[in-house]
Amino acid sequence: MADLLLSPPLQALRSQLRPGQQALADWQGGKLAVSAVPGAGKSHSMAVGAAIAIARFGLHAGQQLVVVTFTRSAAANIKQKIRANLRALNLPTGGFMVQTLHGLALHIASRHPEASGLDLTRMTLITPNQSHRLLRQVVEQWIQDHPDHYERLQQGQGFDGEATEKLRRQSVLRTEVLPNLGYTAIQGAKSSGLTPEQLQVAAADGEDPYGTLAIAAGLYERYQGLMKSRQLLDYDEMILGALRVLEQETLRQQWQEQVFAVFEDEAQDSSPLQAQLLELLATTPDQRQCNLVRVGDPNQAINSTFTPADPIYFNHFCEDCKGNHRLTTMDQSGRSSQQILNAANQMLCWVYDSWETTATVAVDQLFRRQAIRPVAVDDPQPDANPAPIGAGVEIHYPPDIYATVQQIQARAIALLTANPDYNAAILVRERKQAHFLTTRLAPILKGHNIPVYDVNTAQNAKEIPQDILQLLLFIDRPHSPDYLKGALTVLREREQIPSQDLDGLAIAPEQFLYPTPLDPPLSPAALIAQRVCNQLLRAGVELHPYDLISFLGLTLQYQASELATLQKLAERIFQQTARQRTLKAILEILQEIVTSEQFEGVEEESETRYTKAGQLTIITMHKAKGLDWDLVFIPFLHQDSIPGQLWVPGARKFLGDFSLEEVARMQIRTLVRSRGKMSVALPDPKTAWQAAELLKRAEEYRLLYVAMTRAKRLLWLSAARNGPFTWSMVSDQGEVTLKEKQPCPVLLNLTPP
Repeated sequence: MADLLLSPPLQALRSQLRPGQQALADWQGGKLAVSAVPGAGKSHSMAVGAAIAIARFGLHAGQQLVVVTFTRSAAANIKQKIRANLRALNLPTGGFMVQTLHGLALHIASRHPEASGLDLTRMTLITPNQSHRLLRQVVEQWIQDHPDHYERLQQGQGFDGEATEKLRRQSVLRTEVLPNLGYTAIQGAKSSGLTPEQLQVAAADGEDPYGTLAIAAGLYERYQGLMKSRQLLDYDEMILGALRVLEQETLRQQWQEQVFAVFEDEAQDSSPLQAQLLELLATTPDQRQCNLVRVGDPNQAINSTFTPADPIYFNHFCEDCKGNHRLTTMDQSGRSSQQILNAANQMLCWVYDSWETTATVAVDQLFRRQAIRPVAVDDPQPDANPAPIGAGVEIHYPPDIYATVQQIQARAIALLTANPDYNAAILVRERKQAHFLTTRLAPILKGHNIPVYDVNTAQNAKEIPQDILQLLLFIDRPHSPDYLKGALTVLREREQIPSQDLDGLAIAPEQFLYPTPLDPPLSPAALIAQRVCNQLLRAGVELHPYDLISFLGLTLQYQASELATLQKLAERIFQQTARQRTLKAILEILQEIVTSEQFEGVEEESETRYTKAGQLTIITMHKAKGLDWDLVFIPFLHQDSIPGQLWVPGARKFLGDFSLEEVARMQIRTLVRSRGKMSVALPDPKTAWQAAELLKRAEEYRLLYVAMTRAKRLLWLSAARNGPFTWSMVSDQGEVTLKEKQPCPVLLNLTPP
């Protein structure tokens, strides 16, 4: 049979690819690692490589190529591109499937409910977080079953037996420390395939005065019990269910016969368990070969400090493939001007060269030394490596954060007015920074016909029922310390009250809400919180329970899309409480919605909304991944933010200068990395905290690298000489006291163009 790769249509398709990309088109089986720099055209080359593989091997519905991506939007994008390539080849648009990792796992698990243990006709998918009702119940069960261990945590350090301090510590443990520990440990252990029993065994060998891993194991065990008894399902259980299916030889061979090969995008963000699932699927039924292509960039791994993803695993895969001459690098990028590429390369080299040689985590586990190169002069990409605006890279040190706004404002107005077909973005590290910029820029830029779109005002729809529930619980039972703290937390997050010690307010609700002349005076911040809480209670008396929902949306100052979601929520509650519209009935419906995660909010706009011509988008660095703009402004680059330091809130310092969730995270990572060894030495809390510090620093530098490489024509960087002590203290109620700030070290080590 003639080699299809030599046919003119396939040659024409392959000719669209750059040298580094052509390895995907030339792939004919086995493992292949592709390390791709930002802007290298991963999705385009994967779509071309997939179409050529489908044509080369005559793939069809019975034997498919499986393409795995990280997000649903990315899956839809690459699916469309593969179909377009197949149509251009006059081939049927089949022979492949595109899935997210969890979608693929669910697809496998749902086909075999007995083997996977997941019957989706009876189970409900949930996405727990630290404040989820289920996790709070897990914490209460653990406290009830382990009073001595709970007492040890209360004692902590420096406890003098004073009753008020004891109540404060109990509040912190029950509402913050233990839920955070449970969430972090359960997610980390479960997504790595560790059971509660394995954590318990490992905990017995550790040197930890608090027995952090033992607590984590207990919380994990109760979480699993509640999930099973209530027929609930989380995303990690999907992966485990799919693996249980593939553990059975007959079923595994069935799936391996259907799957010809697996192409994975964003491989740096996969956990070990997810990688195991893909490798099993990609292995041929006779076990002789694994047809697995993984494409990723360890330098763009920006989820590893809050998920079990770890760039070390994709780095290992790259090195294993390199030893077999199966590693290729997509190092050409046509996105940015040469000056911006130079800045990104300088940053990466500086991080690599300045990393401490004595660090407990080696730099080559956290980064990959690879430079971004421009494309060739005859590259088919239109406007590849565009001409820079001015010097291409600008570094500024404004006097303060207010002067920063003025400089961005002047530059954005000048450039977008002169170039209305350009788009622009301000990338920030924190949501508070986005709000600060939006409130000051939007009114001015509107007068120049430049729309400002703050992506972060569109709150996650799943948070809205939780917010409303917390406030209604407080209105229903205002004397509950837990409900008062829950309401105060929502109000603080929505910037309706200043940041302050909420535990100190919540331990004595009556004294806080209705103080007597004999009670100590409240601080100005506490007085604001008291006033807002009393307004909520007054509304609870004066308004019909159903009308409270709309009132709370206005109180929290929801934006248009959030109000639309709130209206949808109110209509559902109205329908389900037709017989009895009481506050109790509304609370029951809301608790069911929050627990089951069945509520779908009003859909957000597509990602094209972020990159409209003539628009200034304000977006966090994390959310900016995968996008690009002509002009990118990155302000507030201070040392205490990037790389920053792990810190322990003052309310939790009675346990020590570390947080239990970070200790558990590092201990679990040690277990995962040490699998196969006879014995594992778990790090003590101090050592674990130091390792967590290094991981955070590396992640922050990777995040800045991602942010810098979003720019095409102008990269504008700044570090104000004076800024707030913490952005949580910045509000719309007047100017905040500023302090001298040190710039991010990266700025000081970039050579001006």
